[in-house]
Amino acid sequence: MRVKSVVAVFTLVFVMVLVPLSAQARSRATVKKQTIRDENPKIGKEWLVLPYAFSTDDLGTVLGVGGGAKGYLQEQLLVAGTAFGGPDDTYGGVLGAWDFQLPKIERFFLSAIGSIGHYQKQRAYTALSFEPGVPRRGSNDSDADDFVVTPGDNYWSDFRLEYVVPIGAARQKAMMTYHVTGGMLKGDGTGGDSWNPLKAGVTTLMVRQFNQTMSFETGYGKFERPIHPMEFGIGYDNTDYPNNPSEGSSQFFSLTRDFGWGDALFPWTFWEVEASKYFSLGESGLAKQRVIALNAWTGDSPSWNESVDAEGNIVITDRPPQYEGATLGGFYRMRAYPSNRFNDRSVIYTTAEYRYTPRWNPIGEVSWLRWLKMDWWQFVGFVEGGRVANEYSFSELFSDWKLDAGLGIRAMMAGGVVRFDWAISDEGSSMWAMFGHPF
Repeated sequence: MRVKSVVAVFTLVFVMVLVPLSAQARSRATVKKQTIRDENPKIGKEWLVLPYAFSTDDLGTVLGVGGGAKGYLQEQLLVAGTAFGGPDDTYGGVLGAWDFQLPKIERFFLSAIGSIGHYQKQRAYTALSFEPGVPRRGSNDSDADDFVVTPGDNYWSDFRLEYVVPIGAARQKAMMTYHVTGGMLKGDGTGGDSWNPLKAGVTTLMVRQFNQTMSFETGYGKFERPIHPMEFGIGYDNTDYPNNPSEGSSQFFSLTRDFGWGDALFPWTFWEVEASKYFSLGESGLAKQRVIALNAWTGDSPSWNESVDAEGNIVITDRPPQYEGATLGGFYRMRAYPSNRFNDRSVIYTTAEYRYTPRWNPIGEVSWLRWLKMDWWQFVGFVEGGRVANEYSFSELFSDWKLDAGLGIRAMMAGGVVRFDWAISDEGSSMWAMFGHPF
């Protein structure tokens, strides 16, 4: 979430170890795993319940409580939820379960998450039509202040079925086990040495069905656009430790198709490819880990269709909504910008991070704070670049890039990573608190 003024930022970050508060969490096929901390004798069982308070551009001041448990029914299963509300008629809730291993077909894992909410300040960089020669709202050349803000609802649900392919590190078993001490991997990981899906790493196939309806209450009535897409993806993770990679690489490809089912307005298609690479610089006198992490992502919506109406305006149909497909801005990509600040037919994005994990752990070493299960904290510096375009053309995608740079503080708590990133660009700055590394 984009933090404007934090009432209790560390409390917010702690609760997000178990409760991602956004539908914008990426859907990449993931390694199925359990992390066993030497500091926890209960073999992978972790739980946390905490109240929180924060203020953001979109939500205003919010109070809530969240919590979850991992490893109690199945070693890898996470069940978590949260409820929140504020004085500005903003309220909502999230409930989900991740990586439930289906009985008797142990290579299949099911995840489901849903949310309901009403928000007083829903922001959208989009328009139903626009004049020729005028930058479309949300395009690469659009004005930063060209957006709409209205009250509205946001309902979404997400169902994901994944199959762990019996090759590489997953040849004998579908679920990987990682032993860590002080948040650092002990022994060999599941990849990192050589790129060969038949011998190392974990390959996962994914089928995902998700639904979302975001509405905007205006003086002309209530506008909304439901979507009900299917996504088909394959991911290969050849890193040593997927929770916090220090070496190796990962790749992901998916095709998303909304067939126009039910109340969906029209069909659309989007494909994407993502790749990451990690280089370990080893330890130092003050650091127990130093890593350079690189990431690139690109995608296109071939169903995108532009036509001219009777008034001479350009009308776009068969396109993803402004919060899906080729978008930049928010938690993961171009973090100096608001969520979905840029959206168009095609996209390209790159980033580089330097992750420095000091040996000194000021919170983990305090006895009365050990219930937070903080194994390490980390300093991060990063740069990002990319752009959206109305056609998948190298000459256009590789020109006039948007750029930003930032700093982050991250921590491993209860076997998972939480982060607080700050970034700045020519349009200002943003702060984000979220669960997991951005890649």
